[in-house]
Amino acid sequence: MNEPSNSNILNGSALVLNANYAPLTICSLKRAICLVFVDKVDILEQKEQFVHSPSFAMRIPSVIKLKSYLRYNSIEVILTRRNILLRDNHECAYCGKKSGLLTIDHIIPRERGGQNTWENLITACSSCNLMKSNRTPEEAGLALRKRPLKPNRIHYFQQFVNDHTSDWRPYLFMESYS
Repeated sequence: MNEPSNSNILNGSALVLNANYAPLTICSLKRAICLVFVDKVDILEQKEQFVHSPSFAMRIPSVIKLKSYLRYNSIEVILTRRNILLRDNHECAYCGKKSGLLTIDHIIPRERGGQNTWENLITACSSCNLMKSNRTPEEAGLALRKRPLKPNRIHYFQQFVNDHTSDWRPYLFMESYS
């Protein structure tokens, strides 16, 4: 079987931990390799695949840890459309539909003082959003499937764990480290 080309391999991501092992961010594999070369990080987990250059080969990093502690106290996730869709698992908060056009809906409409907050914004399919219109869910006869909450950084990172990033699990408190 042919190995994937370096360009395909480098489309992945690496989990970046602070010097105290706290999850800090997710970066591209290209960025992770650069951090390894400038000796800013230690590699904690690596993939079986290699990245090659004319003069060397190295295993691809999956989890890296900064060598110097970065003062960063915020565990907040930025409020963006993409992050709301991720939090709501790309499904309508009213009917659970996952296909079709998804919109961002204000539970309490802006015209009634509804704010752009994690607790007031949800993902809605276009038909539920149209049915709700400029009303509250109760007025429109709709019920939220679950209360929208502000995610923290750990929960946000956990959404990105899949078959390709399963080695991140111990660092995101999803299983014990072995």
